[in-house]
Amino acid sequence: MRVGIYARVSSDSQEARGTIGSQLDALRIRIAKEGDELVGEFCDDGYSGARLDRPGLDALRDQAEAGAFEAVWCLSPDRLARAYVYQVVILDELARLGVRVIFSDAPAIDDDPQARLLTQVQGVIAEYERAKIAERNRRGKLWRSRAGEVVSAKAPYGYRRVARDATGPAHLEVFEPEAAVVRRIFDDYVSGGRSIREIGRCLSTEEIASPTGQADWWHSTVSRVLRNEAYIGRVYFNQTESLPAAPGPGRHAKTQRKRPREEWIAIACPPIVADAVFEAAQAVSRDNSRFSPGTCPRTWRRGCCGAWCAVGSAALASTRTRW
Repeated sequence: MRVGIYARVSSDSQEARGTIGSQLDALRIRIAKEGDELVGEFCDDGYSGARLDRPGLDALRDQAEAGAFEAVWCLSPDRLARAYVYQVVILDELARLGVRVIFSDAPAIDDDPQARLLTQVQGVIAEYERAKIAERNRRGKLWRSRAGEVVSAKAPYGYRRVARDATGPAHLEVFEPEAAVVRRIFDDYVSGGRSIREIGRCLSTEEIASPTGQADWWHSTVSRVLRNEAYIGRVYFNQTESLPAAPGPGRHAKTQRKRPREEWIAIACPPIVADAVFEAAQAVSRDNSRFSPGTCPRTWRRGCCGAWCAVGSAALASTRTRW
């Protein structure tokens, strides 16, 4: 019988210890004893079993659909997937394609109700373990952030994250090339009287890399810089929470929602701009919001220069309105 092998490890440390190799060796020995023909090996090094988008698993499913083998050997059900629902998805798909799944450390599940029950129980236990690991990680991050450690791997624009070592916890340090751009944005907005769009156009024209690494500075990008409290020495953890999304086609399983501000955890970092400059920028934003089309009673129209201008009803009534 033509068979394939699937092996998976979920962390870099397991990958470094050669766990994937030990799985492959055990399965090769078992296949040789059975007298089957090994036609393909599919591996996912460092991929979580809590997700289905794994390159090795995708390749296995493609080859199964192409009829490359009649059975797949895997060490145990949790190597195939840690969530029981994902196990069912994969097993049902392969069964529909006429491909058996054989677990080296578990009995065959084809026609044995007890074996199928055991596989289901193993899947539920694996899902329970995954939930426990996620909860431990969450509580650990909360504890570390309350102790003043920067737990997010992504640093705000203008900073670099210094990893935890023997000298102290992970923290942020100012990255001067980007910090100079941040100071320029605040200075142009507060003292220079420039609008957010003007600032973005200038930075884009000069091809200064944005926080995403691109040359385009959009209105929202500059706005986020002007609102980010990291620049006055405060970054926050625990700002959002994941909630199940409303069911519907094309929607994600979970959605993010802002937590109440009193639940945010403030972590100190070196400031880039003065508090007075930051507060002045917020005051400018509040003043400018009065002229928003949604709040201003005047009507806004785009002129020949491309800018939005506010005009009264009398001007609109005139066909000779010039911009």
